[in-house]
Amino acid sequence: MSTSTTVDRAFEAALYETGETTLDTGALDTGASLLASDPAADAELARRGEEFVAAAWRRGWQPADVVRIVRRELDDVHVLLAAALIRAQAPHDRPRGRRWSAQLAELPADAPPRTDRFSHATAVLELYRLLLRLPALESLDQSPGEARPESRMLTRIRALLAKAEATGFPEEAEALSAKAQELMARHSVDEALLAARAPSPETPGACRIGVEPPYEQAKAVLLDAVATANHCRAVWNEPLGFSTVVGFETDLDAVELLYTSLLVQATTAMTKAEAAQRAGGRKRTKAFRQAFLAAYAHRIGTRLAAAAETQVTDDLLPVLASRELAVTGRLDRMFPETTTTRLRGVRDAAGWTEGAQAADRAQVAHRPPLR
Repeated sequence: MSTSTTVDRAFEAALYETGETTLDTGALDTGASLLASDPAADAELARRGEEFVAAAWRRGWQPADVVRIVRRELDDVHVLLAAALIRAQAPHDRPRGRRWSAQLAELPADAPPRTDRFSHATAVLELYRLLLRLPALESLDQSPGEARPESRMLTRIRALLAKAEATGFPEEAEALSAKAQELMARHSVDEALLAARAPSPETPGACRIGVEPPYEQAKAVLLDAVATANHCRAVWNEPLGFSTVVGFETDLDAVELLYTSLLVQATTAMTKAEAAQRAGGRKRTKAFRQAFLAAYAHRIGTRLAAAAETQVTDDLLPVLASRELAVTGRLDRMFPETTTTRLRGVRDAAGWTEGAQAADRAQVAHRPPLR
């Protein structure tokens, strides 16, 4: 029997003859047994896996998206198998831009654990079945372009946010985060003015940012607030666990940095608030945490929106309006149909109060007028 025939028979049993939502254990065992009994089929099995990865790229997926969905739906071993497949396929792929390259660099580096052949084949088939059934996503269409080094301003912002996350003093964290937001606003305006004075072919881009459970709805609201404050727009895909953010490249960088940092700080503040509640004899629950993060996201959104208004002077209005129009146009082309969602299940008054207070402490500095 040829190696191709072995793989075909295994796939027919385990991948193509089962339902869309469940994987029959008997069929999976049959496919894994066929592969385990034929070591010569390993190379062909790996080649088919690379084909599944390439097909995922054609359907709009990116490396970080695949790792995220595999981690969400399967186990750690499958994540390592997926990372290894993506790395193996990369040399055969076309150049896809700086964000794609960064995602490849961030893939888990550990090799899949050594197991018996049957267990390994079972895990591979489970992964391939998931890859085979990935739905089509909106294409982000990133041009390869030239590798662009991170600006000094973004390096400073990254350092400020890292300090904010690391400090044990809330007041210091708040001051560092406020300074980072101020620098982001200035950097965005500087980039907009530069583009207006020296027009370039740059158009709005897009990236996907994971919005992971638990409490993903509140996290999506927080990301939307950060995106809006930084001249971007966000669309949440709840079933697949991410938001697509549309905007100009420097603004997308700022959104990724600030959202990640605020999420870390919100979690830290929530943990401290829970400890204080327990010390007072009140048991904290999932409802407390959900209400805390919901209030935090809502209040941060209000404050960022107010700050965004004060950061724009009359001389900037035409420039920013033009860029906003371009961002909205790109968003409408990518997502012609969207719906709005309201926060659900927020019932814990103490959690809401604590979350709002934590957000109130994260004051946002104003940008001084340009001269």
